[in-house]
Amino acid sequence: MSTEMADTDDSATDDGFVARQSATLFDSAQPLVLESGETLGPIQVAYQTYGKLSPRKDNTVFICHALTGDAHVAGRHHEDDRKPGWWDGFIGPGKAIDTNRYFVVCANILGGCQGTTGPSSENPVTGKPYGPDFPFITIRDIVNVHNALLDHLDIEKVLAVVGGSLGGMQVLEWAVSRPDRVGAAVVLASGPKLNAQGIAFNAVGRRAIYSDPLFHDGWYYGEEEKPRFGLALARMIAHITYLSEQSIELKFGRKLQNGEEFGFDLKSETEFQIESYLHYQGNQFVDRFDANSYLALTRAMDYFDLSEAYGSIADALSRANSRFLVVSYSTDWLYPTAQSKEIVRSLIEVRKHVTFRELLSPFGHDAFLIEQELPKLEALVSPFLARTYTDGRKSN
Repeated sequence: MSTEMADTDDSATDDGFVARQSATLFDSAQPLVLESGETLGPIQVAYQTYGKLSPRKDNTVFICHALTGDAHVAGRHHEDDRKPGWWDGFIGPGKAIDTNRYFVVCANILGGCQGTTGPSSENPVTGKPYGPDFPFITIRDIVNVHNALLDHLDIEKVLAVVGGSLGGMQVLEWAVSRPDRVGAAVVLASGPKLNAQGIAFNAVGRRAIYSDPLFHDGWYYGEEEKPRFGLALARMIAHITYLSEQSIELKFGRKLQNGEEFGFDLKSETEFQIESYLHYQGNQFVDRFDANSYLALTRAMDYFDLSEAYGSIADALSRANSRFLVVSYSTDWLYPTAQSKEIVRSLIEVRKHVTFRELLSPFGHDAFLIEQELPKLEALVSPFLARTYTDGRKSN
């Protein structure tokens, strides 16, 4: 396969680290019209790129991140980075998504808090953070912003859009609402909608945030203390859904945090190792995420329903022109395999090209992010992208 290089530079700095980039899209004169009918602009979008864009501009792979992810999908910003991007084991030179061959783009989503316009961003009308005045957004709004970013980068079509969980929902929306822009759609650990159990866990997480006395109805940005307790609790609740019973038992079981004997202390919150682990996850999360963003993005997940605007999932997917790779995990109970099979059946019904695999894993929903599980995923994604790339060049 050709690996011709382009004149377009990637985002790597002179010392080999990946650079953060930003684009300003839309403006007050031509704002983004949201699905709700409200308008938003200007919109700042934080993104990162890896590899080089081919002269034909036909090798772009767009990565859609999950709920609490960001644009930093691989590499390091500087030598003091504690760890690389969240999918560094999967994206890079010679890896599953090979940046010697593909031009990879990942952007923080609308409503986020890692450089793209969201509730913590300045409202140009008031000069203060949007806070709870940030408009209601949907998955389609998120996808529309990322398509505007591609316009900004002068990329007409992408070889593939890849994403897991909330990212997988974005991939489905791309395929349906932007059919002529997507060559292939890779949907990992996701579904056409969130089931009632998933909505319930999101609701409890939001209630934890709302109940935090430091939340101040969302107007906490000028306060000395932020609603850390509520956001940490929301993260702890959500993290349970990302695991599986098997993975929790394998890693923690009933192991005690300190010593071999129970302390029988009702005041202790971390007597078991699983308790300590969840507290750690919550405490780490509040240092990098915004409570209002969490509210906005979980609501966008709850309201996503691929079939709603079209009548059925099959009717929606009949609009797609891309080939599909759908991957589920055997112990994922947030987006169970049954949901992936529903997508596959609908694609077959409307005679679309689809490859499906359920991967056996003890690690639950998070399996697509776990280092030791990546070789299984690479064995599917790497040849799928290569075939799409080869076939696309033959057709042109």
